[in-house]
Amino acid sequence: MDRALETVALFALKLVHETEGQSPILRDDPIMDDYQREVFQLLVRRGEVAAIQLKVATCVGLALTALGGVDKPMGRELQRLAIDFGQAQTLEQMQAPLLALRDYLKDIQ
Repeated sequence: MDRALETVALFALKLVHETEGQSPILRDDPIMDDYQREVFQLLVRRGEVAAIQLKVATCVGLALTALGGVDKPMGRELQRLAIDFGQAQTLEQMQAPLLALRDYLKDIQ
């Protein structure tokens, strides 16, 4: 799960910060400091669902703005997926919406 969480954060931040002609954002980029796999591993181990959701919501919120908000089709879909993820109350319930969110962010890169 921690790998998928890091990937969601990475893809979301890529939408926000990457521009054509610049070097790509990588997992070891300083912008990823709070969203690295080790950070998520700790949160998952502790079962801190709310903290995980907050970290993901922060990244997805930035990506949503970069996409033009909920007035745009991609923004509406991203928001829907983020809401599904945010409604999970356990780590197990997070798994399916997390993977859907990851796959969507990957597809719109």
